[in-house]
Amino acid sequence: MTTVPFASNRGSYRPVYRAQEINHCPGCGKSQWMVGRITAECAFCATALPLNEGGMIGGGMWRVHPRGLETVLAA
Repeated sequence: MTTVPFASNRGSYRPVYRAQEINHCPGCGKSQWMVGRITAECAFCATALPLNEGGMIGGGMWRVHPRGLETVLAA
């Protein structure tokens, strides 16, 4: 497991799940994960970590109105 700095630049770090590395859980230290589209959850203690790669892509992430944006904004 690696950490990345917060966007606030306070020097704080947060754990993230990286798909190409061995990730140890910050809660229990084990390394078995259930990986979803946005987070990975420890199989033993249910600690959830955000995925480092992407997370905001895929089907169903955006809703497009069938009438078009111009019609919706004019209403």
